[in-house]
Amino acid sequence: MAESAAPVGTPALWAISIVALIALLVVDFVVTRRPHEVSMREAVGWSVFYLTLPVAFGVWLWFDAGTDRALEFMTGFVVEKSLSVDNLFVFMLLLAAFAVPAAVQQRVLLYGIVGALVLRGVFIAAGAAMLAAGTWAFLVFGVVLFASAVKVVRQGEAEPDISRMRSVRLLRRFMPVTDDYRGAKMVVRENGRRALTPLAVVVVAVFATDVVFAVDSVPAVYGITEDPYLVFATNAFALMGLRALYFVLHAALAKLVHLNHGLAVILAFIGVKLVLHWAHGIWPAVPEIPTPLSLAVIIGTLAVVTFTSLRARRGVDA
Repeated sequence: MAESAAPVGTPALWAISIVALIALLVVDFVVTRRPHEVSMREAVGWSVFYLTLPVAFGVWLWFDAGTDRALEFMTGFVVEKSLSVDNLFVFMLLLAAFAVPAAVQQRVLLYGIVGALVLRGVFIAAGAAMLAAGTWAFLVFGVVLFASAVKVVRQGEAEPDISRMRSVRLLRRFMPVTDDYRGAKMVVRENGRRALTPLAVVVVAVFATDVVFAVDSVPAVYGITEDPYLVFATNAFALMGLRALYFVLHAALAKLVHLNHGLAVILAFIGVKLVLHWAHGIWPAVPEIPTPLSLAVIIGTLAVVTFTSLRARRGVDA
């Protein structure tokens, strides 16, 4: 983490980035306005587009802000994209549990992405305030990531229990819920009173999971870079395009049986990196983990769990 480098995010760059993000979200809402099943060609096309954007941004950052900043961004992006894939796996379980029709699945995913962006923004601002208050924030972030790693391992591949979600129980207590979906509508009038559709309930469940993932992901990327703008950019680029990526990876996600173990290793590793960074500020003799090594460990871990997952699936199918 380059402590002495000037912040990347100028007021103009922040403004341009937020306007561009809102514009992309508007385009996504227009695309999903009419419920339809997503073809593989459509999903791949949008996925390639949303994967090209961060690469182009990283190249621009390389020339404009230097190698260190570009490397921090790309490392943070890989971490956030990895956690986002885990997020997609939970979304897949939620969509299956609620039996969401294929035609409206992408609208649910888009609501989830918007909720995640808002929550990440809140947590990024809180994280920046903590770092400004003192280096003790790195120790707090490290502990959070260790706890997250343990949680990921313990949860394993268990499906979320919808009935136990407080937000869902509260919603059903105060509003009647229809027995069937009504297209992309979340609120309808039935028997003279307003009622929620199952789509509204699943959106609330997705928002609830967004909170959990925000707690994990923001400290993780602060372990890569202290620049709030780069933290924002890695989260935004990682989340945008999840709607399309979901349909590309839908079948593959079920095969990544060891993904949770890999994410636990990554979270724990970044936790160690944060604690060492905090300790280095107090005892300069304590070594720090350089960003290139972090990127190598993260990519290596993802490669190993992908390989072992595919071997495990072949063993089951044989």
